[in-house]
Amino acid sequence: MRTFWHRFLILLLTCYVVASAHSAPVNVTARQFRFGVLQQPADGSDVPLREAIVRANQKNLAFLVVNGIKSKNEPCSDTFYQQRKNLLNESEKAIVVSLAGSDWIECKSEEGKPLAVERLQRLRELYFDGGTTLGAKKMRLVRQSLTAKFRSFSENGYWRQGKILFATVNLPAANNHYLAAAGRNSEFEDRLIANRDWLQRIFSLARIHKMRGIVLFADGNPIAKPARRSDGSRDGFLEVRKQIMLLTARFPGRVLLVHGHAPTSNAQIAWRDNLGTIGAGKDWLEITANPAAMQVFSASHARHVKTSASKKNQHK
Repeated sequence: MRTFWHRFLILLLTCYVVASAHSAPVNVTARQFRFGVLQQPADGSDVPLREAIVRANQKNLAFLVVNGIKSKNEPCSDTFYQQRKNLLNESEKAIVVSLAGSDWIECKSEEGKPLAVERLQRLRELYFDGGTTLGAKKMRLVRQSLTAKFRSFSENGYWRQGKILFATVNLPAANNHYLAAAGRNSEFEDRLIANRDWLQRIFSLARIHKMRGIVLFADGNPIAKPARRSDGSRDGFLEVRKQIMLLTARFPGRVLLVHGHAPTSNAQIAWRDNLGTIGAGKDWLEITANPAAMQVFSASHARHVKTSASKKNQHK
């Protein structure tokens, strides 16, 4: 009888230990990490971008996201695109490029004809032709172009870090590149369908893998209140705004939208329930992701530290 109870107690203890092991949080879930977000400088100089990369290399960042590769005043040539890519590849950190409207929308031929769609396709070939990030430290990305139906949309990619899911979404700041003229909106319409599928996929993955948070990187801010447009065009962010808000409402974790449309001077995330937004602005942000915290995300402006390169440029 004593042997029976002894074995019974051992069995109960074993069940308790196994159950506790399965219910305990995985270490990676509670691991805090930081990443950087850089808004492409508007002055058309390589110096601020190079300085930011040098500063990022000195920090303990998981990766760096660059919103846009050029200002609207810089050239749209293959040569320039390649030069800027070479600069980004100098980073010791993994660099993820999130396309901005300034990278392709204003591009024109020597005769002044629009080249937006052609340049967009060229950027896809040059910057998003593989399954890894730029920079010396490579990070795996899953691109939407792996799906046959959306094989053109290689700029949309996702990756995971612990219990946080990250994704880029091509949403140009200029009203999502909606054109008022009839018959000229095929690029917008095709991208609208692709983005709808992409966002649905991102949120589905996050739910399946029980993610604590989702971070979306986009050029425009689709959550912002639409401004009245003098050209009579409609709100280009209408559909994506509704979709993000609906998907976020159904998601149990936190969703952070990082955009480049407007600066956030105090680097505070604006929360509306579980949906937060923040703009990269002219400076760059450091965002902390802590899956174990209630808010999950917090942000601060990275301090500007003069590098040897910047000091040389000042004395020229």
